[in-house]
Amino acid sequence: MAGDYIIDIQHLSKSFGGVKVLDDINFYVRRGEFITLLGPSGCGKTTLLRQIAGFINPDEGRILLEGKDISSIPPYERPLNTVFQRYALFPHLDVFDNIAFGLKLQKLPAKEIEVRVKKMLKMVSMTDYEDRSVDSLSGGQQQRVAIARALVNYPKVLLLDEPLAALDLKMRKDMQLELKEIHRKMGITFIYVTHDQEEALTLSDTIVVMNEGKIQQIGSPIDIYNEPVNCFVADFIGESNILKGRMLRDRRVAFIKHEFDCVDEGFGEDVPVDVVVRPEDIYFTTDPAKCQFKAKVNSCIFKGVHYEMWVDTDTGYELMIQDYDPYAVGTEVMLYIDPDDIQVMHKERTRNVLDAEVVDGNHVRILGAEWECEVPADASAGDILKAEIPFDKIELLDHQEDGKLAGEVHFLLYMGNHYHLTILTDDGDHLWVDTNDIWDKGDLVGIDIAPGGIKLRKADD
Repeated sequence: MAGDYIIDIQHLSKSFGGVKVLDDINFYVRRGEFITLLGPSGCGKTTLLRQIAGFINPDEGRILLEGKDISSIPPYERPLNTVFQRYALFPHLDVFDNIAFGLKLQKLPAKEIEVRVKKMLKMVSMTDYEDRSVDSLSGGQQQRVAIARALVNYPKVLLLDEPLAALDLKMRKDMQLELKEIHRKMGITFIYVTHDQEEALTLSDTIVVMNEGKIQQIGSPIDIYNEPVNCFVADFIGESNILKGRMLRDRRVAFIKHEFDCVDEGFGEDVPVDVVVRPEDIYFTTDPAKCQFKAKVNSCIFKGVHYEMWVDTDTGYELMIQDYDPYAVGTEVMLYIDPDDIQVMHKERTRNVLDAEVVDGNHVRILGAEWECEVPADASAGDILKAEIPFDKIELLDHQEDGKLAGEVHFLLYMGNHYHLTILTDDGDHLWVDTNDIWDKGDLVGIDIAPGGIKLRKADD
């Protein structure tokens, strides 16, 4: 392991009740780094942090601290401290004794305890509060005490599990700046868990974006924001226009039925891709020579720093634009996008591909349900083929009992002129659907496949 790595996570996996919460997690933490585990609720980030802390044992994999495997070492023997969302302060102790608690357990001399506690109080701007009851403190002050108590032992790594989530917006922003300054002064490695994208972008040297127990992308805040690797990251981090595209050749891409110069290479020629354009990177112009496409403004909302506008393009797509100047609803506008503001991503999938068991010459069984389709003449009952189903051939119904399968809307993505949905079936399988209908995450749906929507091929083709 390289000398500047303080923690190295290797092939970490964890399941609860047969459900895989972490799936082959691999990353390292540099000494003195502020690294954030970012993702939606249920993505596995807190489980990962608790494994690093020692509160949960991994099913597979190792956690190395300075090259030593600590996976089976109990929490109290690890040179780490954790700050929780619920501050876990001792109500019967004052501020000084809360911070000094760990030092007293170590039986350090009283003079050293006093020096270290007062240093921490100064660090967290709580110098005049040492005799106060913790119950008399505000939420932000209690959080400062919890951080001071964790830092006073000089841990090699400080783990923070959504420590600011209980604070109001202004206090949370103030504490973000406090934390960043404390990290700078102390030089201790911070591993931070949050679902707040802005918080992650503000605080972090490195962000680990997680979803459904897997790492989606690791990078600096600038890299994560400007160069997302897939639609989930692009959608989760900030506002985005995410659109279907086609890479025509190196540095030339088509989307919204227009062609654009870009800076991306190596995708091949005439291949499907996904394209991300941030709302602040679409520009208005009055110069016809600069105009790449036209649109009509259909909404304009003041957001404090900028105006957020939705426009309908001349080719039937809806885009979000953020600009300092407002354009009235109904205004015809000319727009352009610079090549380096277009982010091209490899498409994760172009259709659903599922196992299909041949029932007879006209039927197959897919996901436990029987479907009518054209079966190859050389296929026999019991053969396992691959079924290819385009996204727009899966139909969602209002009631689960109306479909051959039942499921739930798990993730949705607006792609300019349609929605791309991830459906989780009752048996835990994933289906992807393109639709013009409006659904919400968590909606329960029936699932059908449109006639002629299933194409079969041999499994090894």
